[in-house]
Amino acid sequence: MIYNLISRLEEWLIDHDLWGFFRVFTFSEFRAIVAIILSFLIVVCLGKRTIHWLLKQKIGDVPEFHHQDLNRIMQHKSNTPTMGGILITGAILACTLLLADLRSFYVHMALVCMGWLLMLGAADDWLKLTSAQRKPGSRDGLYFWEKLVLQFGLAVVLGLFIHHYGQFKMETDPLGFWKMSHSLTLPLVKSWTFDPAQNQYVPSPTLIVLSAWPFVIMAMLVIAGSSNAVNLTDGLDGLAGGIMAICAFAFMVLALIAGKENYAKVLLVPYIPLSDELAIVAGAMVGSCLGFLWFNCKPAQVFMGDAGSLPLGGLLGYIAVVVRQEVLLVIIAGVFVLESLSVMLQVGCFKLTGKRLFKCAPLHHHFHMTGWTEGQTVVRFWLLTAVFVAIALATIKLR
Repeated sequence: MIYNLISRLEEWLIDHDLWGFFRVFTFSEFRAIVAIILSFLIVVCLGKRTIHWLLKQKIGDVPEFHHQDLNRIMQHKSNTPTMGGILITGAILACTLLLADLRSFYVHMALVCMGWLLMLGAADDWLKLTSAQRKPGSRDGLYFWEKLVLQFGLAVVLGLFIHHYGQFKMETDPLGFWKMSHSLTLPLVKSWTFDPAQNQYVPSPTLIVLSAWPFVIMAMLVIAGSSNAVNLTDGLDGLAGGIMAICAFAFMVLALIAGKENYAKVLLVPYIPLSDELAIVAGAMVGSCLGFLWFNCKPAQVFMGDAGSLPLGGLLGYIAVVVRQEVLLVIIAGVFVLESLSVMLQVGCFKLTGKRLFKCAPLHHHFHMTGWTEGQTVVRFWLLTAVFVAIALATIKLR
């Protein structure tokens, strides 16, 4: 809103010698930083009121992990308000509407992604809570396949629209930048090569360009997988929120690089015009998660619930698809990936052998039950995420 308003009033601001002050809002880098600060303040300022409202509505979690020892360890968390994700997503929405370019197709799709998964997560949370109130110990929410179908449906819509948008741009793109918006980007592989005939960098002829349905399948795996991975990780005070803040910051940087042709050329990564507006969305994710940690750190006053974990993970996957960095997402979100793999390995091993590979899955519960305190587990997983982000960003310069 601010960006669009300043763009319309540019001539008037110049005539009245005010352009020098307001010009800074035309830079996506500045607006992304402002989004971090503003979303943090929104969550911190509204946090207590939201928690009070959730308590008044009796929206309290009733932990049930189907594991006797883990239930005993976690019993002190009973009746802690959940569905705090409405606070996180509300702050992201407010900052995006205020600071992003509202004409941007990518911003529109980001809001669709967040809204869809917010409703899905809120419905799942509500069903779990109401069933637990009717029958203590019960956590009947949406079936996994029901959530997966709705997540895949969203990803198909997003994938088709993103692919079509890049194809549409091809008509006015003599250098073939559209190839980058459809390419499979791999670490250490250059997306630009120098063409002596044109005396400039052009999209690499070695790019693996994906047609519509392979692109959509990729989007399905990334968006649904990321959404569920964050959901599985949300099991200890501050764990998912802290990891998400670090990952979102990394993708804020990647969105700024991808959306600026000069940055993309220097680092030889895909150039996706206008994708830098997603840096504002990612910045809002960073700030809202940091603000949420104010109330979610041990001992947690509120949990984000599926209403927070599903849209946050989905947004992270969506941004990765747009900036063509799905492989880097696997590295950056390495902890989320490990958490998901631990669940799949645990289930697979138990079905095949009747034995459990870990004391409990997801992975954070395994370490918690081996003797790590909750605080040690959370902070160590944060540190591991920071290392994964450093590795991922280093691969960009090594192209």
